[in-house]
Amino acid sequence: MASMGIDGIVSGLDTTALINSLMQVEAMPQTLLKSKVSTTQSFISALQGLNTKVASLGDAAKAAAKAESWGAATASSSAKSVTATAKAGAGVSSLSFTVDQLATGQTSLSPKIASLAKLFATSEQPDGAVPASVTLKSGAAGAEKYTTVSLTDVKDLAGFAAALNKSDAGVTATVVTVSPTESRLQITSKATGTPAAFDLYSGTVTAETTSPTAVMSRADALTKPTDAQITLWAGKTGFEEKVTSATNTFSGVLTGVDLTVTAQEKDPVTVTVVRDDAALKKLASNLVGALGVVFSEVKSRTAASTTTSADGRTVISGGVLSGDSATRGVNQKVLAAASQPVDGISPSEVGMVLGRDGTITFDDAKFTAAMAADPNRVQAVVMGVAARVADAAKEIADPIDGSLSLKVKSQETFSKNLSQQVSDWDRRLEVRRAGLQATYTAMEVGLSGLQAQGSWLSGQISALMANNR
Repeated sequence: MASMGIDGIVSGLDTTALINSLMQVEAMPQTLLKSKVSTTQSFISALQGLNTKVASLGDAAKAAAKAESWGAATASSSAKSVTATAKAGAGVSSLSFTVDQLATGQTSLSPKIASLAKLFATSEQPDGAVPASVTLKSGAAGAEKYTTVSLTDVKDLAGFAAALNKSDAGVTATVVTVSPTESRLQITSKATGTPAAFDLYSGTVTAETTSPTAVMSRADALTKPTDAQITLWAGKTGFEEKVTSATNTFSGVLTGVDLTVTAQEKDPVTVTVVRDDAALKKLASNLVGALGVVFSEVKSRTAASTTTSADGRTVISGGVLSGDSATRGVNQKVLAAASQPVDGISPSEVGMVLGRDGTITFDDAKFTAAMAADPNRVQAVVMGVAARVADAAKEIADPIDGSLSLKVKSQETFSKNLSQQVSDWDRRLEVRRAGLQATYTAMEVGLSGLQAQGSWLSGQISALMANNR
């Protein structure tokens, strides 16, 4: 706790100003430490920014180094009703086919009934009786699924439809009112194709149940489930092939291509798959762009700046990363990885042009011409450069043992220690200020006592002189 100061009551001195001046001298080491903390934090921020950009460069390089990335293709269709989507692995190809039919689901309708009980009416029991549960059997032969739905507390057709809809039976149930006293229950499969077929049984039914009685049968469905079908090489006698799908999407007919049909097509539809040059160009240009960002960051952080001092002198100051060996190492390692030839071919021959000023640019025209002449050559060069750059980026920016990442961690520890020293100085200076305040307070008290003694002696002397007269 600081001592209370008595500001020049006796001495007339401005002790507060005097103590503050002394404390400024005492705090000079801490001031230097604070400046060092600020400088170190700026240095750390610059290193972190560079590290982030190198990590992003690594991501772009890894994408360009993957062989599957260079398999990018685009698919087109001669008919609007057919959509072709090329995925990884799609090869250049062409295929013609007709669309014979689309995939449909099953829709079943109950007879017109006045109550839920009537849904379960039989010739032996015309009035029917609501069972404790119903079972919906779905799926193609050999792959049937049995879903039991409890009818506890179900009182009417609306409640029955709600119970079916809440189950995982894969159907949608709706009550359709057809007259003031009668309704029909409509059940529709959520899926399409022959696996979407279903039967509805009263009670609990399993695969071992013998001849269960169906309440609603797929045989009597309003709409029967069908698979989508296309005919390859239609009209070419002896070569036609029919292909079916439970959905309106055909996968795998062409490697890496999905075909989605939305309407029948009697005339042949032609799907064409070609190399996606735009995607391949983007791979290379993204790599060059990420390299440019790293080179630009290094240049801006190490560039010298010129200012004018108060006395008119020109002051040249280095960038925050000037003179840092780790930064120089980053630039040299990335530059070497990006500029060296691949199998004797310079990256500049495929559009990755390195300037004399250390910048790198993407030459669109040169890349396009190189792709037209020999796409495999371009792929080999870009993949080779990308693989080297990806390795370099990992060595630099890996979160665990990357050289720049380790440097950032080291500087953060150093900054933390400096901040602790600043805090220690706060406590030291507080004690010193308290000591100075106590000293000057004691001085003022001492002077006050001397002043009182002097006044007393003056009084005594005056009294003696008066008596002598």
